[in-house]
Amino acid sequence: MVAMAKRLRTFRITFLDPSKTFYCGGERVCGHIEVEVNEVTRVSAVKVQARGCAKVDYAKGKQRCKQEAEYLRHEEVLRLDDQPTDSDGSVLLRPGNKYDYAFGIDLPSSGLVSSYKGKFGYVQYFVKALLERADQPSLECKKPFEVEEPLDVNTPDLLSPTGGAKEKKVNIMFIPDGQVSLNAKIDRRGFCEGEDICINAKFENTCSRIVVPKAAIIAKHIYQANGRTKVSRQKLSAVRGNHIISGMCDAWQGKTIRVPKIKPSMLSCNIIRVEYALMIYVHIPGSEKLILELPLVIGTSGLGSRCNSISSQEGSVSNASQSWVSLRLPSDPPSYTDITHDCRLEQPLTPLLDDFDGDESPIFMNSPSFTFPPPPVYTETEEEYNGAGRMLPVC
Repeated sequence: MVAMAKRLRTFRITFLDPSKTFYCGGERVCGHIEVEVNEVTRVSAVKVQARGCAKVDYAKGKQRCKQEAEYLRHEEVLRLDDQPTDSDGSVLLRPGNKYDYAFGIDLPSSGLVSSYKGKFGYVQYFVKALLERADQPSLECKKPFEVEEPLDVNTPDLLSPTGGAKEKKVNIMFIPDGQVSLNAKIDRRGFCEGEDICINAKFENTCSRIVVPKAAIIAKHIYQANGRTKVSRQKLSAVRGNHIISGMCDAWQGKTIRVPKIKPSMLSCNIIRVEYALMIYVHIPGSEKLILELPLVIGTSGLGSRCNSISSQEGSVSNASQSWVSLRLPSDPPSYTDITHDCRLEQPLTPLLDDFDGDESPIFMNSPSFTFPPPPVYTETEEEYNGAGRMLPVC
């Protein structure tokens, strides 16, 4: 391999349109393979291959969970019209000449999944060029390309409203202490990045504690391998409402949370899925949160930025009198591979209100010298399915 590499001066793949960031099913990937040699070299064949596959790989204790799925396989032999070939099909490459092999690969119109890279798996596409020689290893070079399958959210199912209701009974030392309830609704399930999700919700607090209503967009990365399922959750953006004291109610009328710059939902891969949800929840001090999750589908084409811009402006004017704070993270796409480690308070403090949740700090009396550490944005759970079809937690 080393000796053969010394024979080559240039061996690379160049796409016809370098500015193209991604391809869709049914399109054609075109380019050139450039070859220059330093000495006379006989090559039995010049081939181009295209591959696309998904792979999951993570550790479960001492066991390694791996799974692969293939979505693209293409191979062809390239020839030059003015290049003479021997009887066995081999060609002679001479120094001083530049050999330019053109290729065109038609992507299937269906069956592809979007490119993806995460902590425990990926979906990758690439073009590979091979120079084959008799009785010697082939020399190869690769060039990746991105695939993004269109996902239209202008379907009747995704344009229909969705909502739900939840309630939770609160206890103090096994003594009933009232309950907290929420009822929420959004006008549709399908959105694109940059659009605002309008939330209509009602919260009621009959317990003795002060509770806080909140909402967040959650990404769920689901990996499947060896019959096991691993789920990573990531909070992307969040909003919160006013504190609700005992015996009071609060209502959100058109409260908005903006969809950040994220990749579309990935729903057609066999071993990797990316799902999104709007999580509306109530923080209850000293108790588990009351959570309602409404599924979302993030697409590549939607209602249009013009309509979204108008509705955003109208919503911001109508909600100007509401006393709530909107917490928005930067618009850069989230990293699938960076996960913040969990941090805990290691010294006693005196909170005025137990309101710690996610990326928000609790309200403390006096702690000028204490720097609160960044909280985790990921939580990971592993799930298994029993024979009856129910999902059981794995400790």
